[in-house]
Amino acid sequence: MIDPPASTEASIGASPIAWGEDGVPRSPRFDDVYYSSAGGLAEARSVFLEGCGLPDAWTGRSRFVIGELGFGTGLNILALLDLWRHARPAGAHLQVFSVEAFPMPPADARRALALWPELGDLAEALLARWPRRAKGFHRVEFVDLGASLDLAVMDAAEALDAWGGRSDAWFLDGFSPSRNPLMWSPEVLAGVARHSAPGARIGTFTVAGAVRRGLEAHGFQVEKKPGFAAKRERLEARGPTAPVRPAPRAPSVAIIGGGIAGASLARAFWALGVRPLLVEAAAPGAGASGNAAALVMPRLDAGSGPIGALYAQALARAADLYDHASDAVIARGAVQTEVEPKDAGRFDRIAHSDLFETGAVERLTPAAVSERLGEAAMVDGLTFRDARVVEPAVVLGDWLGGADCIVAGVAAIEPAGEAWRLIDGEGGEIARADIVCLACGVDAARLAPDLPLAGLRGQVSMAAAMPPAPVIGGGYAIPTRQGLLFGATHDRDDAGDEVRIEDHRRNLDLLASILPALAARLSFAALTGRASQRAVTPDFLPLAGPLAASGLFVLSGLGSRGFCAAPLLAEHVAALALGAPSPLPAPLAEIVHPGRFAARRNRRLARSAKVQVADPT
Repeated sequence: MIDPPASTEASIGASPIAWGEDGVPRSPRFDDVYYSSAGGLAEARSVFLEGCGLPDAWTGRSRFVIGELGFGTGLNILALLDLWRHARPAGAHLQVFSVEAFPMPPADARRALALWPELGDLAEALLARWPRRAKGFHRVEFVDLGASLDLAVMDAAEALDAWGGRSDAWFLDGFSPSRNPLMWSPEVLAGVARHSAPGARIGTFTVAGAVRRGLEAHGFQVEKKPGFAAKRERLEARGPTAPVRPAPRAPSVAIIGGGIAGASLARAFWALGVRPLLVEAAAPGAGASGNAAALVMPRLDAGSGPIGALYAQALARAADLYDHASDAVIARGAVQTEVEPKDAGRFDRIAHSDLFETGAVERLTPAAVSERLGEAAMVDGLTFRDARVVEPAVVLGDWLGGADCIVAGVAAIEPAGEAWRLIDGEGGEIARADIVCLACGVDAARLAPDLPLAGLRGQVSMAAAMPPAPVIGGGYAIPTRQGLLFGATHDRDDAGDEVRIEDHRRNLDLLASILPALAARLSFAALTGRASQRAVTPDFLPLAGPLAASGLFVLSGLGSRGFCAAPLLAEHVAALALGAPSPLPAPLAEIVHPGRFAARRNRRLARSAKVQVADPT
């Protein structure tokens, strides 16, 4: 095992703040305060809420988006939520996108926010869901308020490049331009303009000439206003306007499939204020999501590229959501053991990646692996703090509560004007919806034949035995409410759903590669099992996003990582369907886009055509 790079702890683990004698948090890095010593809450209300014309600006809106550069202590967001809960339009949803390159630990945030007991309940709600400090996007929901926050932990320019939303208002609250010029660079201001809705408002404390000129260069009308406390002036700006159009009606949404993909979509749409219709051919969890327990673990990628980032963000989001589901979690944390010689270097790089918080992924020696698993191990491993074992039936039951569910087999979908019709086997109409999401595993390829999906048959085995800590290696073993589940087989071109004795033997062999003593004890035990089909794609990455036909979306191809990937990807699909900002950074959205295979094919054809033109012989 190798030592971590020196920058890891500095960027993720250490606190970025110091405390002044006046009790105001200060950034040693930028030698500036997080808020005015004259009163941070009053400053937030004056500079940002009043500066952006709130609450009048959101009157009559069903969805309002606010961007912020400089999350800091979270005080601006609490002031915003306090105003929102008192002046929220009926049924409206508030979405906040904030950027913070150097997030503080929750203990420091708690100390800073304790100065305003009038925000105590909101502060506790935020602190209980305090965004993670690893690089990437992190979502926090305030369901009772109809609000959500996406915090981008990265530099402002990178965050704006990765975000796909458009803000109705901006809080520009970075440290002073003279102390942190990168936060106010022409590139960042161009990103703010690019992600601004027509007529967007901007509030900021600074009146620096470069900031004024930068905003004006992008069409904003800039005006100086009286500053807060001892500061003489502050800035307000308004972007170019567009013709006012009536607010669109809320679309109707139908989800086909009642497994983890469909349930995650139901939860995501409901969180955005839309109650969908879910259509399931049998019963929720009848397919691959119906096992007695599910392991929530990421696909491991040795680098810090898009695949690694996708599954790191997905794991964090899934863990947060399952922890708030009603009694869904059976176990927390899991061990992954080395299987091949190349795993040693790969595991080292994963453990030291900035995609995970400090301590969230750690290397284990054979002795540490043995201690965790309760029997002798001869290999190194990794431990994942945010891994979970969940009870699928509880998760599905909890998340499907936000949908209207019917049992019906969908034989086809067909356009009906600007909507879609769901057709049963006799040609009758099951339902009609503006938006249809295919979340029915490999069966999605029957309804949308261009989808590159294939089925993998997987059988798991179960025994009434004392389970070890959750572990994955050549196979995996996890606890259930009644005992142990282990496996699993992966067989192509096999649609059988019967439980096979020979597959129990194969699963025991997989278990023996991790826990030989336990496998030996179970070799004569009575085993039960379950077989189902998992949907996979040619590159073994999910399909999550729009199809070519307007109003049609898909969430499938999750393979064996459905309970890890589905919650985040469902939020991405629901956001795209409703025209809301996605929690998924653009580079990650690209690798799961359903059109990626056609795009690759077209690029190959274009290259081939160029070769033929260059060499006609």
